[in-house]
Parts: sequence; C-alpha cells; structure tokens
Amino acid sequence: MAHGPRSDPSRFSVEGKRVIVTGASSGLGRQFALTLAEEGAHVALAARRRTLLEELASEIEDFGGTAVPVTLDVTDNESIDDAVRAATEAFGGLDVLVNNSGVVIHKPLLEHTQTDWDAVVGVNLKGAWFMAQAAARRMVEQGTGGSIVNIASIIGHGRIAMQIPEYLASKGGLIQLTKAMGTELARHKVRVNALAPGYIETDFNREFLRSDQGARLIRGIPQRRPGQLRELDGALLLLCSDASTFMTGTVVSVDGGHSVTSV
Repeated sequence: MAHGPRSDPSRFSVEGKRVIVTGASSGLGRQFALTLAEEGAHVALAARRRTLLEELASEIEDFGGTAVPVTLDVTDNESIDDAVRAATEAFGGLDVLVNNSGVVIHKPLLEHTQTDWDAVVGVNLKGAWFMAQAAARRMVEQGTGGSIVNIASIIGHGRIAMQIPEYLASKGGLIQLTKAMGTELARHKVRVNALAPGYIETDFNREFLRSDQGARLIRGIPQRRPGQLRELDGALLLLCSDASTFMTGTVVSVDGGHSVTSV
C-alpha cells in the first residue's frame, strides 16, 4: 500500500514569518538577518548603528527580501518598547525574536572594573531579558504564540580558560533565563530556546584565530577548525520555524564538538 511522505519540509520554512533580529548591524546578527530574509521572512533589523542597518536593508531588498531598519538600544527599556512597536506595526505582528545583541571586553580578571561589568551584563543579560520580555508580551497579546531564540555561547555551559568573567556570567545567566522563560511561557505557545555557537570565524576574531593562541584553541575543537557563519543557519532555521514546536527551554550548541571536550 502506498504511503504519503513521512515528513513535511515546509515545517522548516520561515517564509512570511515576522522577525526581529537584534544586533543586526554586524557579525552574527547580520548573518542571521540575511539568512532569514533569504528564506522569505520579513525582518526588522534592530541595532544602534542606523546607517549600517539601512545598508543591510537595501542589500536585502536588492535580492527581493523584506527588511526594515529599527533603531534599538537594549540598555534602554523605552528604546526596546519603541523597537518592538515599530517592528510589529511594520509587519502587522511578531512571530520570532532572534535575541542576539552582545558585547565582550577582553582584559585580565584583576583589571575589570564596575563599568566593564555593567556594560557587558547590561547588554548581554539585562538587555536580552527585557527584549525577550517585550517580545513575549506582544506574542501573548496576539494569542498566536511565537519563538524567541536567545543567542548564548558554549562558554555559558561551564568554565574555559579565558579572562572574560562578565561574558561568562552573562551567557550562563542567559541560558538559565532561557529555561525559566521557556517553562513559564509554554502555556502561551511562546517557546524560548537558545542557540549556543562555539568559535565562529568573523571579521572580529579572524586575526586572533590565526595567531598562536588561536591555533591552540582550534586544536581543542574535535573538528580542528572554527565554524563558518553559514554553519549556524540550520540550527537558526530549526528554532525559528514550526519544525521546533515541541522544543522549549532547550540549548542547541553548534561548536564542532568543542563543548564536549571543554566542560
């Protein structure tokens, strides 16, 4: 007897989904925005550097995608509310938040100041929390649910030999917030998961990864190489799409096996 297809590839589609990507002006956020727009999502590009957002929106429109720039400072709750409002008014609602804004300060532990702590934790943890709360509130009001994808890091799982204490604390805290929010918001059909990249080669870290210290780090990755930006696409699309409707409070690591050998 003939059977129909056992799976529906359209479940992984984000076509038509209304998405906010924070930190979209550069790095991982820029890549996430491009990927989602290429796959048919309507993307609100949110960050502080408006000029870069406008350039990215133009690039997306050039290949037929849909994007709008939205000015956002995640350390300012009024700015968060304004950005969520602008994005939802532009697209008529909100289905997905990619909560990506983040900063890091590289210094030996004894040189870190209160200003450093406030800057990193204020963006990576406090800012991510209030951004997720504002997006979740809108999704609950709509009554249609949605997906929040917090961009964490594999170092949030445990200790590694790097002098970035605020970053470690903020990403570890974000993983715990993901679990707490995923549990509480499940009844509203809002799922909250985290994507935890390992060492992904970007313009920011390319020089370091080619240094002697970077080479030693790469030897600790079972695949013996850093990841490429495009290698985050699969996990991103999974968590943003309806293929992940039974996933919440989960952390998906994309790291070449690094976290398995580092914790």
